[in-house]
Amino acid sequence: MARYHIETYGCTSNRGESRQIERRLRDAGHHRVEGAEEADVAILNTCTVVEKTERNMLRRAEELEDETADLIVTGCMALAQGEEFRDAGVNADVLHWDEVPEAVTNGECPTTTPDAEPILDGVIGILPIARGCMSDCSYCITKQATGKIDSPPVEENVEKARALVHAGAKEIRITGQDTGVYGWEKGERKLHELLDRICDIEGDFRVRVGMANPKGVHGIREELAEVFAANEKLYNFIHAPVQSGSDDVLGDMRRQHQVEEYVEIVETFDEYLDYWTLSTDFIVGFPTEEPEDHAQSVALLRETRPEKINVTRFSKRPGTDAADMKGLGGQVKKDRSKEMTDVKMEVVAEAYDAMVGETHEVLAVEEGTGDSVKCYDEAYRQVIVQNAPDHAVEVGDFVDVEITGHQTVYAFGDPV
Repeated sequence: MARYHIETYGCTSNRGESRQIERRLRDAGHHRVEGAEEADVAILNTCTVVEKTERNMLRRAEELEDETADLIVTGCMALAQGEEFRDAGVNADVLHWDEVPEAVTNGECPTTTPDAEPILDGVIGILPIARGCMSDCSYCITKQATGKIDSPPVEENVEKARALVHAGAKEIRITGQDTGVYGWEKGERKLHELLDRICDIEGDFRVRVGMANPKGVHGIREELAEVFAANEKLYNFIHAPVQSGSDDVLGDMRRQHQVEEYVEIVETFDEYLDYWTLSTDFIVGFPTEEPEDHAQSVALLRETRPEKINVTRFSKRPGTDAADMKGLGGQVKKDRSKEMTDVKMEVVAEAYDAMVGETHEVLAVEEGTGDSVKCYDEAYRQVIVQNAPDHAVEVGDFVDVEITGHQTVYAFGDPV
């Protein structure tokens, strides 16, 4: 039986894939070691969101090759740009996620046992509900790795969620490349049904829904908002990446949605929920983004005021249509990114400042620095409880806190 070492980079969806790989390896009798030098095989689960990440993945693969007998590279960069590892002279097997356990087990087909531990990290359980997406964005390389949406039945995902809760999960993170189109390939979008069913599971836990593109959410926005309003177990949080405030740029990006649809999602959730968190993403400096397009993005940020915002400078990814477009200068992208980031910090700080003096129930999900713990309130806003042992607050606890201050992107809370 093999000793394996695994490293995971990128999003929670990647982490979920790694957990499934580990589960199958453990069930087949293999065991994990912490250092690659102690392993028979090292597994590198890669990310390829931007060019800097790509360079880091290549460097780490070269390091692992020197530290272990055999190296397997999987994940988004491996599947979309496997030739990069070969061109760099990395001696590794470049495999799809599903192929990794079989490669390590020499072709055996292990069966996952019912008592396998499903918790990914402490009290956080990650539940990938589907693989792939329905989009064809002109700048995206990840789709080359994941393909179109493939959604397991609702009941199958509910049983996985139930196993997580029974194993001790206090927070279930619903993940996927695009959770909003769950079930789309079968002619029926079922994210709201799945969430409602998971919330019916007995136990004290919270559920966070991962990234859902606006096009998928828009068609079921009323149904989703109703499910959020009816279930306290659901964090009042959605991550709907708009990417631009300009319909012209969205068209060039092939993003499927228009700005109006994104705004209608926000308005619908505002109608159903008094307190919730909107998370979104913006790409600045797309090749066809004119100054007026950028101004529209800034205006949209100010109008919808998301409490969590990811701002990314456009980066050409090989093999994508946008890579053939004439790009904007680096200084232009830098200046637009700075303007957007400045507005972002203003908007986020205002949201957290408004919480000061309020009392919220939070769930402690992981240890912070020193004696602090990281918690999330009912809208998935991060609250830090300092000197946690003095308050007898431990990871996995639900506790009421008074918000006493903030540091722009998170708040501080004292148990009451």
